[in-house]
Amino acid sequence: MSQVFIVGAAGKVGRSLVEQASARGHRVLALHRAQEQAAELTALGARPVQGDLLQLDVAALAALMKGCDVVVFSAGAGGKGGASMTDAIDGRGLELAVAAAQAAAVPRFLLVSAFPEAGRGKHLSDTFENYMVVKKRADVHLAESALDWVILRPGTLTDEPGTGRVRAGLAIPYGNIARADVAATLLALIEHPQLRRCIIELTEGETPVFDALQALSPA
Repeated sequence: MSQVFIVGAAGKVGRSLVEQASARGHRVLALHRAQEQAAELTALGARPVQGDLLQLDVAALAALMKGCDVVVFSAGAGGKGGASMTDAIDGRGLELAVAAAQAAAVPRFLLVSAFPEAGRGKHLSDTFENYMVVKKRADVHLAESALDWVILRPGTLTDEPGTGRVRAGLAIPYGNIARADVAATLLALIEHPQLRRCIIELTEGETPVFDALQALSPA
């Protein structure tokens, strides 16, 4: 079993991953900002770790990550606080987590990013345009690191129950995906680390999660 450090554990994808990974016997350290989030994360099976990406430095975050096998970064401003908060969480927060993982000698890093077509055909706000720019910059930053990374780009996130079936590929048509199935895909990437240093697009589909990822694994 793995020791998993989740940045953004109090978010919807993060909470689902906490629950699923804990149920599989993994030891989950759940980074959260607000004290009141600790009880729910504990109930889901995690060891809560309080910390704020806006205040932690590399050394402090690395100390929290020490001994972990994989970092999952699912944090995001979620449109709150405008462009400046997106820059801080989705941008500098990711860079902080990458540096901390390297300092703590955590080998593997999974990033929940954004599907490139997320805003196509829509009238986008300046804030959303900035969000997409920051997400791409974060992808580039991680991809240029020495970590064993995977960037997961889910389609439009929904709160529908997970089906355990997805469509995954290096380039696929845009679509929706349940947050629970994003978490299930992250769990599969934790448990089957053969997929590495690649970008995977993800939507709802007909293929069981493990089989969908297995099809992408090197022969």
